[in-house]
Amino acid sequence: MEIQLVILLVVGASTAGFINGFAGFGTALVASGFWFLALPAHIVPPLIIISALVGQLIGLLKLSVELNWRKCSYLLSGGVLGVPLGAAALALMNPALVKASVGGFLVTYTLLQVAGWPKQAASASPEGLADRGVGFASGILGGFAGLSGVLPLVWLQLRGFSAREQRARYQPFNLLVLAFASLALLVIGKLDGELMIYVAISTPFTIIGTLLGVRAFKGVSENSFRRAVLLLLLISGGIILAQGV
Repeated sequence: MEIQLVILLVVGASTAGFINGFAGFGTALVASGFWFLALPAHIVPPLIIISALVGQLIGLLKLSVELNWRKCSYLLSGGVLGVPLGAAALALMNPALVKASVGGFLVTYTLLQVAGWPKQAASASPEGLADRGVGFASGILGGFAGLSGVLPLVWLQLRGFSAREQRARYQPFNLLVLAFASLALLVIGKLDGELMIYVAISTPFTIIGTLLGVRAFKGVSENSFRRAVLLLLLISGGIILAQGV
């Protein structure tokens, strides 16, 4: 491997791991900004999914007390149906179109939130059919590009959950959807020897970054966490939008 490629691989893994550990999502949003610059295009989506799964497993070990598996069941019941469709879409859909759509949505949502619209719910409403719909769409994005954490985060913010309550729901969902997406990649033959070389190099740095991110999350206030997540969504949406167009 060329030294520039290795540097971008390591920096992307470390940075994405930190964001994943801090926010409970974001591997795809951050790593793609580094990895699409140098890595073979067909390697990036499955590498992102595996790296995101590694980060979620570390988060599970370090934050198990704060996660709520029962309360993510509505999201998950929709997500497991969407993952196979997303994995199949890897061979059918135009990645640039998907990136442009997701990036545009994130930028628009973040700017509206900064402007104070749409208003968050005064209190969280019970889970139901809408949660399953969000989970289904997130499963498709997770199977396609490891982007399973974005829509649940936006949805739970709008429903009025606190930062801790949001993470208690979307991180277990994200973990299981990514595990299912990894299994789907294995079934369709995407986990080959070439990919495993990149995985072997990036995984230690993903773990280190995630551990540092979890430590930062434990010491942050509610308002600071929300501002940091909105900034992450804005920057990531801009990067994804630029890549898509």
